[in-house]
Amino acid sequence: MDQRRKGLVIVAAGRGERAGTADGPKQYRRLGDKSVLAHALDCFPDGLFSDVVVVIHADDAELFHRHAGERGVRAVPGGRTRQESVLRGLEALADAELDLVLIHDAARPFAQPLVAPVLAAVDERTGAIPALPVSDTLKRGSEGGFIAQTVQRHGLYGAQTPQGFPFQPILAAHRAAAASERDDFTDDASIAEWAGLPVRLVAGLAENVKITYAADLIQARLRLKERQPMLDVRVGNGYDVHRLVPGDHVTLCGVRIAHDMTLSGHSDADVCLHALTDALLATCGAGDIGDHFPPSDPQWKGAASRIFLTHAAQIVAQAGGRICNVDISLICEAPKIAPHREAMRQAIADMLGLALERVSVKATTNETIGFVGRKEGIAAIATASVIFGEAENAG
Repeated sequence: MDQRRKGLVIVAAGRGERAGTADGPKQYRRLGDKSVLAHALDCFPDGLFSDVVVVIHADDAELFHRHAGERGVRAVPGGRTRQESVLRGLEALADAELDLVLIHDAARPFAQPLVAPVLAAVDERTGAIPALPVSDTLKRGSEGGFIAQTVQRHGLYGAQTPQGFPFQPILAAHRAAAASERDDFTDDASIAEWAGLPVRLVAGLAENVKITYAADLIQARLRLKERQPMLDVRVGNGYDVHRLVPGDHVTLCGVRIAHDMTLSGHSDADVCLHALTDALLATCGAGDIGDHFPPSDPQWKGAASRIFLTHAAQIVAQAGGRICNVDISLICEAPKIAPHREAMRQAIADMLGLALERVSVKATTNETIGFVGRKEGIAAIATASVIFGEAENAG
């Protein structure tokens, strides 16, 4: 386990004018349900760093506290340049007895996968930065707007953040650069290079974009939507049919209805609940009613079909599902379903723990066609919709 004391500097003092100023500095713009700065802070696990400093513009104290003030991180005022702002952040950590520090731009909200590999690559004598090989052909332009030279891209990399360094050497390098009145360094690795501190290259990520222009913010919002888990809504269908034989009632949706025929089956032959049981099992790939309650098993002879339905509902719940609604269509010539529809809906709602509005029961005839039309049997079609993984998606 890495026992080194680690510090973190988030650079958020810029004005971000290239991204437009109408909605304030880019690091405080909305990206999904929170600001770009909040996303950047979320890249770094709680408890990993002994001290965290966010370097902000002197005018942004209220903005900072609105977007990050409850996170237990310190804010220090930045300087005239990024280089000066980083030095102020490092100075704020000077008494923390740190072994290493990560320095990260607040405008990079998708850097989380790079934190661990950069930390692993830093040692007491060597820094590390994430970088991507340059893939575009590079041209050096002339003052007149023409190509002056094609630059060989072999061995060229685009630097990203977070950049990691042994703490005391990078603090000393920044102090030396300030003392020499150098203020033209564009990242911390260039200061380390100038000071003779070796820096390793760690594989960067294309998704670790830096929001510079307004278009970058639009792309970041699209990228965030792609990363968000899809709501897992599943729909299952079921179908069942049973023969009608002489009798004195039928059981449909758990409701006993007087009739001069009865449904023949191993259980109570409730075609509605059998179809709905299959529909629920289908939403989590759990087979069908025959797999769980085989007709060859004598214990289910004459059993109430509500047993089958509640068993299927338990399987759905154990798989992380929540039943949203169910719909049953009965196909029969008789008996009349309309007088019993509300009782059927209520019975199913009670079995599944659903609000009545989430249960639908409909009926139609088969226009005297086929076995249903000849009153030889009753058929039912059921559909169930279930949401899975809500807890994971909410996180």
